[in-house]
Amino acid sequence: MKIAIVGKPVKDEVLPYVKRLFDNLIQRGIAVIISENFAELLQPYLALPKEIETFNRQTNLQDVSYMLSLGGDGTLLDAVTYVGPLEIPILGINMGRLGFLASVPYAQLDAAVDTLLKGHYTFDERSLIHLDSDQEVFEGINFGLNEFSILKRDTSSMIAVHTYIDGEYLNSYWADGLIVATPTGSTGYSLSCGGPVMMPQTNNFVVSPVCPHNLNVRPLVVSDRSVISFEIEGRSTKYLVSLDSRSRPVDASIQLAIRREDFNARLVKLNQVNFLTTLRTKMHWGLDQRNG
Repeated sequence: MKIAIVGKPVKDEVLPYVKRLFDNLIQRGIAVIISENFAELLQPYLALPKEIETFNRQTNLQDVSYMLSLGGDGTLLDAVTYVGPLEIPILGINMGRLGFLASVPYAQLDAAVDTLLKGHYTFDERSLIHLDSDQEVFEGINFGLNEFSILKRDTSSMIAVHTYIDGEYLNSYWADGLIVATPTGSTGYSLSCGGPVMMPQTNNFVVSPVCPHNLNVRPLVVSDRSVISFEIEGRSTKYLVSLDSRSRPVDASIQLAIRREDFNARLVKLNQVNFLTTLRTKMHWGLDQRNG
């Protein structure tokens, strides 16, 4: 068995858990590889066992059984870009505050890995969003787990995003931008713009304007079987497009369309982890003395 690990900077109190993870996996005879970025972050603080190798985006991960994401939800979003169509199962370990995706706290890392290796888990298949464009924008990684966004740059004036569903005109959004979110992304940026929360297995997108000029414009739920295309208009000639946390400037002449990706993100769901429990905890739902 081979396990790949990606991570972001960790606090001093978390380092012993990371070291114990490496030692635990190696003692079990499991091959461990970690991303080059994570290895560089750990180098000043932790001596990596000699058995551990590194990988980058050019490495073939075909023989990897699982990927561990050590960080927060942003780290797990990055892990998805490494896995892509291989659909390697990803287990998110939260190294900070409670996350929707990385929902296993680092204090339970040993128990989580033991549960994983015993096979006491299920798969949580999450749909992805795919970007088609007539210019290369994201170096071939044209998919994301949370959302696709079109945004104005800096302090420039609002933009108009002319939006079409399967070629049929929907609306011209005069706003600071527009977000198209997956069910997973409905609890992120889209939510802060007034979009609804969707259950993870809902086969839809949410189209949400960012600070719309017309207050009667509201988020719209669209089937993820649809192709949503855009034309951008405004005083500026440059705009930002983003997939999850990756943003790039683009010219207004670019042609953009989004659809559901052909493959999914396969998240590992341990028996004690429940989306509704995480939702109530993170959103503070039910904090009412009438609920006991």
